[in-house]
Amino acid sequence: MNAAATLPTGRSVRWRALGLGAAVLVSVLGSFAFAEWRGWPWLAAPLEQSLSQRLGRPLRLHALPDFALPLPASATAATAASAASAAIGAPTEADFSLRLWGGLRLRATRLELAAPAWSDAPYTLRAQGLALELRYADLWRAWRGQALRLHSLQADRVDGHVERLADGRASWQIGASQAVDAPATPWPYAHTLQLRDGRLRVKDAVLGVDAQAVWTLANTATGASPQTPRTQLKLQTSGRYQKSPLKLELLAQGDLAVAADASGKRASTLRLHAVVGRARLDFDGVLKDTAGADDLQGHFKLSGPSLAAVGDPVGVTLPTTAAFQSQGDLRKTGSTWHVVVDTARIGGSQLQGAFVYDQSRSVPLLAGRLSGPRLLLKDLGPAVGVAPTVVSSSAAAPAASPRAQSGPDEAAPPRPGKVLPDRPFDLAALRVMDANVLIDITEVDLNTRYLEPLRPLKAHLQLAGGVLNIGALDAQLGAGRLRGNLQLDGRSNVAAVRTELRWDGLRLERWINQPRAAADAPPFVSGALQGWARLQGQGQSTAQVLARLSGRLRTELRDGRVSHLAIEAAGLDIAQALGVLIKGDDALPVLCAVADLNAQNGVFVPRVMVLDSTDSTLWVDGSVSLASEALDLRVVVSPKDFSPLALRTPLRLRGTLDQPKVSIEGGRLAGRVGLAFLLALANPLAALVPLLDPGDKATAVDNAAGCRDLVQRGANRPAGRTAPTPPNGSVR
Repeated sequence: MNAAATLPTGRSVRWRALGLGAAVLVSVLGSFAFAEWRGWPWLAAPLEQSLSQRLGRPLRLHALPDFALPLPASATAATAASAASAAIGAPTEADFSLRLWGGLRLRATRLELAAPAWSDAPYTLRAQGLALELRYADLWRAWRGQALRLHSLQADRVDGHVERLADGRASWQIGASQAVDAPATPWPYAHTLQLRDGRLRVKDAVLGVDAQAVWTLANTATGASPQTPRTQLKLQTSGRYQKSPLKLELLAQGDLAVAADASGKRASTLRLHAVVGRARLDFDGVLKDTAGADDLQGHFKLSGPSLAAVGDPVGVTLPTTAAFQSQGDLRKTGSTWHVVVDTARIGGSQLQGAFVYDQSRSVPLLAGRLSGPRLLLKDLGPAVGVAPTVVSSSAAAPAASPRAQSGPDEAAPPRPGKVLPDRPFDLAALRVMDANVLIDITEVDLNTRYLEPLRPLKAHLQLAGGVLNIGALDAQLGAGRLRGNLQLDGRSNVAAVRTELRWDGLRLERWINQPRAAADAPPFVSGALQGWARLQGQGQSTAQVLARLSGRLRTELRDGRVSHLAIEAAGLDIAQALGVLIKGDDALPVLCAVADLNAQNGVFVPRVMVLDSTDSTLWVDGSVSLASEALDLRVVVSPKDFSPLALRTPLRLRGTLDQPKVSIEGGRLAGRVGLAFLLALANPLAALVPLLDPGDKATAVDNAAGCRDLVQRGANRPAGRTAPTPPNGSVR
């Protein structure tokens, strides 16, 4: 046979190569088609292994057995995981299905991500009936650094356990940790999302959250506008937040973080109703960047038993107040909150304001302005240590929060026989944030019918490092002005308080309500008061600070007038008092009036305390103790005119602030009455002789000069000196 005839020609080689290639192609296509038909079940195990390595914890894509594995009590977590893997085996076709034609389509009966080794949770995430679709173009964009777009994500049920320990370890921290300066990984999002049923358990030791949530998340897009899918989230949460009962209901619709378009513009409408303790919040707004909740705005309504009940959960230091209701507009941009309060009713107070709360600082800062037509001091009563006023309001919810029932916000029980508030200061609250707030309130009611309100009150509140300063205090009262500064240092467990106040032109007849039986009777005292006070103290409550108060207080009365009847009554001048009653009271000019007091450990002792009128001069000495709340004052009257019937003797004011007692010194009075009785035995008219009081013009002149001299020299007298003896040693 010819050997050349047996060799293949070039044409035949090509045909054979083409035939072999076609066979290989058909085999590959057939294999691919077969694998597509079967769903690539043999890729489940490698995919599990690869994802588990990338996530740093086991991940499974198939059903787990419902029976318990018989393990010894001494078995470790690693042993249990190994035994579970051996018992579970490889996933079956019923558990796992993958399609690659036209995109990735993954279906799994169950997906489970294990909990961290330090967690006691059974798992971090478990999904049943999972269906996931991705397109290759989206995978390419994600590989180039863009956010991963999931064409479709569906699940029949999703359960999660989210945890964070006090040291910062969290169950959502998966995979290799990123460098601090590394760019943030874009959040994935889904064009179509439907999670028919969900359960989530949250335990966050950092935020103080222990709650569980039930939610549904479904895509509501019709397909007519595929670039603007709409997703609806319904969430109900119950549990505890910062040791207070928590209840939350949320309805969100729109482009949620997992349902936004590729442009990254994610917006959704929000309706939120939340109850934390007895504080209630209703919010209706828009979340423009749902990926990080960095752009939120809307209208809110907030109510509760106290402002502190709202401030505590969000870490904002607010005073303990009466029940309140408020509404306004809110916006969050990044870590900064902007709040405009249109109306705020706290008890009977009406306020408004605008504030910025910056959480990006190492110590958060609250800045803004507080204004309004009216503030009642009683509505801030708990903040200064007295019981709050009970106000009927829808803000009062059925259940009380723990802080409202006990702890630093609870008004201290009344102390028998005491009037000074002894509720402990919440000094720790002063150290959790800083503040810079301007205050401008039209009227401040001082919670007493005897004192005129402040109209207006302006101040600059600053809180830094636990030190509270109320500076640039400027208030108008009684046609005069009150100015000064107040500081409370709360850096330690004992508050240090310093105050400097100055008042000028304060008209007593306007500032102090002095009701008289006769409508045309003059006020008991009138005139312009001016003076100053420099005081300091320390303690854990208002009562303790006052009990340790030290410093000095000085005030003078200019252009004053005093009730004639009051002067005669103080001097026990029966005849002239009867005469004044018959003809009607009138006002005597005050020639001089000054009070200069020293304070040491809560005890106020007059250095000078004198009132000189055209009728008499009154001298006061003794002490007032804010430590024991005891009174021990003595009033001596020096008359200037003649009286046929006078029982002039010093008056004593004793007792306590709660129960003051007025009496007279009986020794001198008993002598005059006894002498009158003996003379009455001889002749009844003679009994009037001991009661005659001729007055003393010379002494009166000396007293007036002495008072004016004290006004001039009182500021320079050494501290600690008690009231001087009236001029010439005269006591009538």
